[in-house]
Amino acid sequence: MIGYWILFGAIAVISYLVQANLKNKFERYSKIPTENGMTGREIALKMLHDNGIYDVQVTHTPGMLTDHYNPMNKTVNLSEGVYASNSVAAAAVAAHECGHAVQHARAYAPLRLRSALVPIVQFSSGIVPWILLIGMLTLQVFKGLMLLGIILFAMTTLFSFVTLPVEIDASRRALAWLNSAGITTVRTHDKATDALRSAAYTYVIAALSSLATLLYYVMIYLGGRRE
Repeated sequence: MIGYWILFGAIAVISYLVQANLKNKFERYSKIPTENGMTGREIALKMLHDNGIYDVQVTHTPGMLTDHYNPMNKTVNLSEGVYASNSVAAAAVAAHECGHAVQHARAYAPLRLRSALVPIVQFSSGIVPWILLIGMLTLQVFKGLMLLGIILFAMTTLFSFVTLPVEIDASRRALAWLNSAGITTVRTHDKATDALRSAAYTYVIAALSSLATLLYYVMIYLGGRRE
């Protein structure tokens, strides 16, 4: 059990460092403009149109690093530091989110699986902590309750791991297009690559953290069954 707490602590520290690194990279590359001066919004529209996508809108969303693609209403939502910025960071983020739109248009299988899991994860996220808590307290009486919580939490863990290929592929599409479209050059392409790689690490840590938590609950459940 002590080993698991050490693992949780290590993941928490690494997660903090990865988030801090991402913020640092974004701030640094936000100060470096692209050669053509296109804003995040203009880059997003160009990438969509270059991929034959005309039914996706590019909108503005408040906050920092809140950028996302919404497949439900087909919108690329760019944050305050991306939408009107002509920086390398903005170009990378805008292209990455459009990479998800391209995935959607091409029926990319991992994205379809992640979208199918969204309703389950949204439903379970609010009740799973309570089910697991009550399940642990009543494990000797109602073993099935904690097992239910573990199964629902496993869906969240699966969602985290399915997210990895989705995010990595979106970055791959983004970087390939940024290079071929001339948005990034020899001077800036490695910086765009570095920014997206730093963002990808956050998803890796999230997936590992979810897996470690799942194993922790499984261990409690199995230990309770043996008593």
